[in-house]
Amino acid sequence: MKILLCNDDGYQADGIVSLYLTLRKIEGVEVEVIAPEQNNSAKSNALTLNAPLYLHQSQSDSRTKGFRYINGTPADCMHIALTGLLDYKPDLVVSGINNGANMGDDTLYSGTVGAAMEGYLFGVSAIAFSQTQKGWLHLDDASTYAANFVAKMLAILAQTPKENRTPWLLNVNMPNLPFAQMKELKVTRLGRRHAAEPVIQQQSPRGETMYWIGGAGPAKDDADGTDFHATRGGFVSVTPLHIDLTDADRLPFWNQIIAAAV
Repeated sequence: MKILLCNDDGYQADGIVSLYLTLRKIEGVEVEVIAPEQNNSAKSNALTLNAPLYLHQSQSDSRTKGFRYINGTPADCMHIALTGLLDYKPDLVVSGINNGANMGDDTLYSGTVGAAMEGYLFGVSAIAFSQTQKGWLHLDDASTYAANFVAKMLAILAQTPKENRTPWLLNVNMPNLPFAQMKELKVTRLGRRHAAEPVIQQQSPRGETMYWIGGAGPAKDDADGTDFHATRGGFVSVTPLHIDLTDADRLPFWNQIIAAAV
């Protein structure tokens, strides 16, 4: 079984290094890393269309030796990998471990989820992994938990021939806890956040106004059943995702509106 591993924090980030080393321990599994050269957080599914992209391979750092990296977004990495760089189709795309949560509305912005979604768009099942708090606390425990989950998902995939597989996309958020304190997996829906904090304005040395995007707002919908609620209780949240943004419930309403407008 072949795993294609990416992230959005950059190929040298602790999260992807730890997860790579742990995934390699799964029997019968090959893991290949193709990740961004630099931090690309909040790049979502962005593709680079107006600048050339270059592929390099890490040689100098023993932690990342053999990793391949691209001067682009997470989606760029997976797009290039799956449209010509690789001479095989991976069994699973894994993205992460992200330095911080990707829950609720944040999922739309997440480069970690964006990389996994790019794999999903090309017909490969994919999992995005994140820790709920920044700082990599208990990262090795999170990697072990993630690898155990990946091993179970690979076992399920192995039972189905590649040509008959229906791809799926999972967003997994793990609390920063020791392995023994992380509770079982809980299937959840995405919660919601309040609007982001106000934009931060500063003056540049040349007297120009600079703007910095404000931090994420607090949880708005964190009721039982949401990813926020699950991880706050020490559970590992697993949210199945899809890419159909159609407001299906309101299609009849819009049919009436459009018919009246014609």
